[in-house]
Amino acid sequence: MSLENPVKRLFMTLTQGVYVVGVVDDGRYNAFTASSVMQVSLQPPMLALAVNPGNASYPLLIAGGIFAVTVLQSDQAALADRFGNLSAKDDDKLAGVAWHDSVSGAPVLDEGLSYFDCRVISKLPAGDHVVILAEVTGGEFLQPRGRPLRYDELGDLDGSNELLPDRLGD
Repeated sequence: MSLENPVKRLFMTLTQGVYVVGVVDDGRYNAFTASSVMQVSLQPPMLALAVNPGNASYPLLIAGGIFAVTVLQSDQAALADRFGNLSAKDDDKLAGVAWHDSVSGAPVLDEGLSYFDCRVISKLPAGDHVVILAEVTGGEFLQPRGRPLRYDELGDLDGSNELLPDRLGD
């Protein structure tokens, strides 16, 4: 398959990157930063997303059954910080940020690199997270050129240094 295939090119933006996941249920919108997003199937196109069930967005994701993954651009670490460290319990994280509804109704950040519109298929407990399996129902490029923001470029923005054990295997 040629790299000129737009669907192939779209899926190639999924790296160990940094994403903002938009959710909606019954007119309530929210979004959160995620780095655990991966392609899991080509036919049908599917993604897996790991999310902390304690996240204020989690009930909206489950009740709404849809979400949109905005792939952040390399210069958007501040957006990753905003959606990762503000709590929706206290702040409207989408206020002051340009966004629009995807076809499913989930919020997409206008300035992202690309986005994937998704429908939840199933969920599976995974340690302190839940893995959401979803069918990709749509998506497109938002910017004609750009490079995805990589997780390794954020340092300890997500506070994971305090969450991870010092060693593995014990």
